[in-house]
Amino acid sequence: MLKITILAVGKLKKEYYKKAFDEYLKMIAPYASVKIEELAPEPFYDNSDKEKIKEKESLKIIKYLDKFPQTKVIVLDEGGKEFQSKMFSQFLFKNETEHIIFVIGGTLGFGREIFNYKNAIRISLSQMTFPHEMVRVILVEQIYRTIAINKNKSYHY
Repeated sequence: MLKITILAVGKLKKEYYKKAFDEYLKMIAPYASVKIEELAPEPFYDNSDKEKIKEKESLKIIKYLDKFPQTKVIVLDEGGKEFQSKMFSQFLFKNETEHIIFVIGGTLGFGREIFNYKNAIRISLSQMTFPHEMVRVILVEQIYRTIAINKNKSYHY
């Protein structure tokens, strides 16, 4: 059974994202353990704070990740590797016995520290930019799609 943690900066605020997210979690539950961890975002006042904010949020993420040294860390970043759904399924199930932490950054993205974190793998859900709340929904949909592919369920065509 897959053991996944979704580590995100900020909370899901919009009800329609929460509903979609929760619906996918229900669909995933028989096949994978998914835990959600949310870190408080840093207050953001103007553009001059951007790099400092990204650094502070990245250090919070690293502090959390350091509690789980044997974990596979996957950072969601627009500059990361892109997968087709079947390849992503193979990738995820190849690591089925490991605890996997997917990391979603804050509104401004990540500081450089994250990209140098141990053996973190960077993946991209798309070259397009999405609201961070939507990224969570897309991620759990892709996790469910991965399961459907692996279990030969009629979801992915």
